[in-house]
Amino acid sequence: MAVTHLRRRVGPSRSVGVALATTLFTVGTTFMSAVSAQADDGPSVPPGTEASAEPPVKTDGNDPDLKMPEGGTLAPGKVLDIIQVVEDLGGEERREDTNADIKFALQAEVLFGKDSAKLSSEANARIIAIAAEIEKQNASKVRIFGFTDDLGSSAHGDVLSKERAEAVNGVLSKELGTTITFEIRGYGEQYPIADNSTEEGRKKNRRVEVSFPRTTN
Repeated sequence: MAVTHLRRRVGPSRSVGVALATTLFTVGTTFMSAVSAQADDGPSVPPGTEASAEPPVKTDGNDPDLKMPEGGTLAPGKVLDIIQVVEDLGGEERREDTNADIKFALQAEVLFGKDSAKLSSEANARIIAIAAEIEKQNASKVRIFGFTDDLGSSAHGDVLSKERAEAVNGVLSKELGTTITFEIRGYGEQYPIADNSTEEGRKKNRRVEVSFPRTTN
């Protein structure tokens, strides 16, 4: 059972002498069950994971059809960053698809015991399913990032999140072989995706994210 959210983000597309701004925001929600759910504010964006799609067509600022006012210029082109989020009903597993990348986020509770980096008995099947998607996309580089909530010391969270990311890497590298380059980091309590003041929020923040470039449609 899953909940799918579709969002479009549009940045300002042109700057001219005559004030002109267009904002497009479209939200589509598809329910696969009768249960409603709300999307989080947005995915975490650790350094190096920002969307990197380039404009598909260059725009000629001198084209007379644009009817630019005298002295007006175009700002750099922008690409619509479409993000589709699919999350299971319990929020234990989350998939995010953008124009450029695919990201899986697994809550720590479905992979590890409390305050542990030892994989649980059911963790392998979830990680192997992600490995299959990596193979499908013919990805050559995979990022594995660990995160914790803000309970306990920051130093302990940094170490634990890195150890958990390394444990997930152990399964993925075994499945995918040596042709993949892995980037492994532990961010501890940085980049929360939910409110750390509630246990529900902290549970979402305790996670391991696996992301890789999209290479097929």
